[in-house]
Amino acid sequence: MGFSRSPVGFAVAERFRLIYLKSIGVEKPQGEESPHASSPEDFPGTTLSDGVPLSSDTFSAQAMLQQAKADLKHVDAQVRRMAIQYLEKVDPALSLPLLQEMMTDREPEVRARVLHSLVKLGDPLAGSWLRKGLKDRDSHVRIAALRGLFNTGEKVDLNLFLQFLSDESPWVRRKLATLLGWSHQEGVLPVLAELTRDPDAQVRKAALFSLWSLYPEESEERLLDAMNDPDPVLRRWALRSLETVARTPLSRT
Repeated sequence: MGFSRSPVGFAVAERFRLIYLKSIGVEKPQGEESPHASSPEDFPGTTLSDGVPLSSDTFSAQAMLQQAKADLKHVDAQVRRMAIQYLEKVDPALSLPLLQEMMTDREPEVRARVLHSLVKLGDPLAGSWLRKGLKDRDSHVRIAALRGLFNTGEKVDLNLFLQFLSDESPWVRRKLATLLGWSHQEGVLPVLAELTRDPDAQVRKAALFSLWSLYPEESEERLLDAMNDPDPVLRRWALRSLETVARTPLSRT
């Protein structure tokens, strides 16, 4: 699959790669374009099944799609990621099967990008892929899966989040605490309360902030407890937060 790697074929492949990279906002290298034209006349057999010649626009789109397909197998993970970004702009009927296959990629940054793309394209199976991503061995992918679940707007069973209370990565636990604060989903108080006792100070702070945003009355006592936190940065933050609460006028009903 893909273009021939003869000198001419390689230059044309790189030309289309530059075109679709430009389409996803990646800066094009400075310098003149390849002298090799991209019109159908430069390639044999560039006609539709009914014998009608392809327009240059149609051919370019097909050529770029073929190059993106080839780049999904490129040795460089960054090239594979950029091909995935390009596929976000392609008809989902064409791109979704290709993206789903990339969930087995060996690089976590690629798998994380795929999850983002599946959610962005509205894959009907995105929920299933995201739940698989929650069990990924890499923390970056687990975070991408968490973010994707919240971005879908779908109400998530809170029991699903309990597994992350003991996740080995503090970054994952911190992201969970932050996302729960953004989601405004009912019933997250017990999860956030547990995260305020996390071994990592940044996780405790994120949980306290989300708790304060969602449950201001219930959070005051925990902010007072945080005044005795072993982490000095968290203690100062708790003090400033309580001072803010004290200066806030009581709402009148």
